[in-house]
Amino acid sequence: MKYVYPVIITPEGQDFNVAVPDLPGCFTFGTSLVEAIEMARDAIAMWLCDAEDKGEVIPAPRNPQDMQVPQGSIVSLVDVDTDEYRLENDNRSVKKTLSIPNWLNAKAQKAGINFSQTLQKALKQELGLK
Repeated sequence: MKYVYPVIITPEGQDFNVAVPDLPGCFTFGTSLVEAIEMARDAIAMWLCDAEDKGEVIPAPRNPQDMQVPQGSIVSLVDVDTDEYRLENDNRSVKKTLSIPNWLNAKAQKAGINFSQTLQKALKQELGLK
């Protein structure tokens, strides 16, 4: 499901505090404006996924023009796709069948190689992921 919520970003020293007024208890921060918005997207997605999972009513986002904003703060809109967020953060294992030469299998087993960890590491490297 796709959502858009207004956030209030308040500079505090070198950091940026973020509040999502429409989602009770949804706060975060970043050490840069870019990071603050990324963290807001993550916090909103977690809040919404939790509410979706519990079957709770999702609050409607208010119009940013109707918000009272503290002096020096910024209002920004942040979009979230909970379906995409779930896919990116789903760490459940998926069984995959693959084939390798018998000689390679024998050497890897003899060396005590963990096939799952090795495949994950190789896939992350190939995809440029951390």
